[in-house]
Amino acid sequence: MRLLSIGEILWDVIGGEEYLGGAPFNLAAHAVRLGHHASLLSAVGNDGRGKRAIAVANELGVDTRYLTVTHQAETGVATVLSGEAANAQWQIIRPGAYDFLNPPDDLLADSFDAICYGTLLQTFEPAHRATERVLETFPNSILFYDVNLRPGHYDLKLVETLMAAASVVKLNDSEAEAIIGHTGCSLRDFCESQARQFSLQAIAVTRGDKGCAVFSGEEYAESPAIPIQVADTVGSGDAFAAAFLHGLSEGWAASRIADYANRVGALVASRHGAIPKWSVDEVELPK
Repeated sequence: MRLLSIGEILWDVIGGEEYLGGAPFNLAAHAVRLGHHASLLSAVGNDGRGKRAIAVANELGVDTRYLTVTHQAETGVATVLSGEAANAQWQIIRPGAYDFLNPPDDLLADSFDAICYGTLLQTFEPAHRATERVLETFPNSILFYDVNLRPGHYDLKLVETLMAAASVVKLNDSEAEAIIGHTGCSLRDFCESQARQFSLQAIAVTRGDKGCAVFSGEEYAESPAIPIQVADTVGSGDAFAAAFLHGLSEGWAASRIADYANRVGALVASRHGAIPKWSVDEVELPK
């Protein structure tokens, strides 16, 4: 699968230490681990953090030809103010360099099986317009929206617009509740209603220690969580997203996609860092 991930590459500052991250970048790096070709459409600043970001991205095998250097802002930074990283209060400096990404003509002439985007970037209007331009250029690709809401960096009208542009969506259970409110509908009803409303090919809902649900085509499946010793959940959702796309690209049934994506997400959560070392050979498959 040739995949293009659009959005932020930034440095997470946790306890004074810096870790390269950003959900779109993490997704691309995990897709590479799954054997796919992943390009990142983003930007870094003309600064030391930008140079280090490009070097790390290249080391991880992410295609950086569409990762440009801008003088309009510094390389993105997100700082944990309190709490553990996965459930922390974050300070995200906007605009960051990634807000000034610019799809070049050679990207628009390229070909991709999947285009991936999230919510954070889209709250900066120039970046939203750039994303729309890319999505309109590749209407026959899988258009994958990872909802990934950040407090203070979204509104529900924008989320609805982004879902309407997508053919595949992934979100977590709290995000699902934010979208529909307290209606009391089942998870299956939610997936089926969203698929009908937005003409989605597939939708996945992650549920933390309750596992996940996947609706693909006309099949709905739930898969329990994989028992692990959690080290760090940062990046596990992005790994799940990459595995979800992997399963769709392979034409797997919803039940197999759900199980595999759970296992990849759990493997990443069992190790420290958003992009720890791991390989597909380590994904424990059911007997």
